Amino acid sequence: MLKISIIYYTRTKNTENMAYLIREGIKDRDIEVICERVENVGIDILLESHGIIVGSPTYFGLMSSQIKEFFDNSIKVYGKLEGKVGGAFTSCKTGGGETALKSIIDAMFVHGMIVRGYCKGNHYGPIAIGSPDEIIHKECIKLGDTVASLVKKLFV
Repeated sequence: MLKISIIYYTRTKNTENMAYLIREGIKDRDIEVICERVENVGIDILLESHGIIVGSPTYFGLMSSQIKEFFDNSIKVYGKLEGKVGGAFTSCKTGGGETALKSIIDAMFVHGMIVRGYCKGNHYGPIAIGSPDEIIHKECIKLGDTVASLVKKLFV
């Protein structure tokens, strides 16, 4: 069975709320979805997944240290994620979300993952300023749908 993992870090629940919205965009597609905080998963989840969506709060325009540490530890599976589908999302207090998303996507590119550009809204993925509003709600669902569609095209 196909599998997509949504891995995130959160302190205020904004990023977590986004993760569950993204999960909604994937459900009912014969795809197993794992939605977990980064501190509850190991690197092996990357090997088991066809799609990997990572979310983080924005800290100084970058991903959180917890997500960065996860990517740093992913060196153990370097060369084994090529061709897997990636996606990213973030929440922030005032700004810097696009550069935070780029930092996540850059890590995915180093692994040879496929990350599709985002067509509407934010260019790199959903960015919530504070709690996800109705627009971000729709963007999160769309991200889940987009990653699920690409996973189905590539792995079925």
